Amino acid sequence: MYLGLDLGTSELKALLLADDHRVVGVARAPLTVERPQPLWSEQAPRQWWQALEEVMRALGKSHPEELAAVRAIGLSGQMHGATLIDEAGEVLRPAILWNDGRSGAQCEALARAVPRLGEIAGNLAMPGFTAPKLLWVREHEPEIFSRVARVLLPKDWLRFMLSGESVSEMSDAAGTLWLDVGARDWSDELLAATGLTRAHMPRLVEGSEVSAQLKPELAGRWGLPDGVKIAGGAGDNAASAVGMGLVEPGQGFVSLGTSGVVFVSTDRFLPNPAQAMHAFCHALPKRWHQMSVMLSAASAVSWAAKTFRFADEAALLEAAASVALSQRERCPLFLPYLSGERSPHNNPNAQGVLFGLTHAHGPAEIAYAVVEGVSFGLRDGFDTLRLPQDMPMREMALVGGGARSVWWGQLLADIFQVPLTLYAGSETGGALGAARLAWLADGGEVAEVCTLPPVKQKLVPSTDGADVRRTRHTRFQALYKAVQAQFQ
Repeated sequence: MYLGLDLGTSELKALLLADDHRVVGVARAPLTVERPQPLWSEQAPRQWWQALEEVMRALGKSHPEELAAVRAIGLSGQMHGATLIDEAGEVLRPAILWNDGRSGAQCEALARAVPRLGEIAGNLAMPGFTAPKLLWVREHEPEIFSRVARVLLPKDWLRFMLSGESVSEMSDAAGTLWLDVGARDWSDELLAATGLTRAHMPRLVEGSEVSAQLKPELAGRWGLPDGVKIAGGAGDNAASAVGMGLVEPGQGFVSLGTSGVVFVSTDRFLPNPAQAMHAFCHALPKRWHQMSVMLSAASAVSWAAKTFRFADEAALLEAAASVALSQRERCPLFLPYLSGERSPHNNPNAQGVLFGLTHAHGPAEIAYAVVEGVSFGLRDGFDTLRLPQDMPMREMALVGGGARSVWWGQLLADIFQVPLTLYAGSETGGALGAARLAWLADGGEVAEVCTLPPVKQKLVPSTDGADVRRTRHTRFQALYKAVQAQFQ
């Protein structure tokens, strides 16, 4: 039996996985984000620990026998968050999260200080990454910076609390801008540019390796056996790929979560920082992945559902689906950049725009515009991926909360012109991937552990309305260029 812990932005999820691939138990605890100033996004790590205690109590009540059989724990989580601890292991300030945009000036400074940044780290300097956050702390909170003994990513802070060990793994470390992604090791040059050294960094392992052991007192409190291993784990998207069995070159997924992600596995380091594409290590040895990220995907749909008084997101999607193919050409256009944007624009100041409204437009047309705008943003990210000819992408999985809408999935397949597959259990991706990495750390083989789930549905691209989609996508891209200078 294996336990996967997935520390997301909005919830912490725990999942129990049996040796026959059955998910035998799931528990969740909600999390909240604090935004004390514009562009800021923070969470108190003590909230993460409270959520972990809550899910472990829930599993202890519902599945005590399964917990008692757990052999290893895997960790997954939100990437990039800066969790700062002192020599005594105490947290110095709230963690600065992946969707925090305060460090734009520090990104520019880092890029000037290290002209080879993209070559080493495989990515541009963006406010979401960890290194610019530390530059911001050094400049604006120097007393706190002077006391930093270790910088941990969110899931790795949980590992520290679970084991007393400061350890990270390649996929999450690749999102800090301190990792030499091709070499899979910390870069002294990048660390020095932010006033840090290797002493401030956790030890590195592969995601499928043993990183530590669970503290005996926690095992006793939660009903786990002694000697439970803790796997390296993975950042959330790499963990989702492992959970879906997407670990071979050319396999990938589109994720419709709070943020939107296009992810593809590779067998080599293939950076394309010029277009804000991310090139990261995968959670398995000798594997990497490419990824484009937009900061507002399903969250833009949630915003629109609330703002335009739909009952919920499902009601908005139903209204959008009611707009006939022949009527879509006259719908407004929507730029979905409610939290700034990463791929392909790398613009933390980008904003949402609803353009082209007339008296003829009602809630359904606005709903369609919002969903289409998110889909166009994902397509722009998809176009930043650079795959060699020997690594073809024949289809992609569709995951995340937005994947519950088959209509939206079909729209994406039509816009991407790539078949999309809906797999059973895709909503458990990160936690399932963490549990699978625990299984691998306990001696499992990749071919045995990282299998594809059962197929629920395949969405084949349609050419109906292709001319309208191309025209609207061209207008969508032109709109961003036309208003870009107005963003503050």
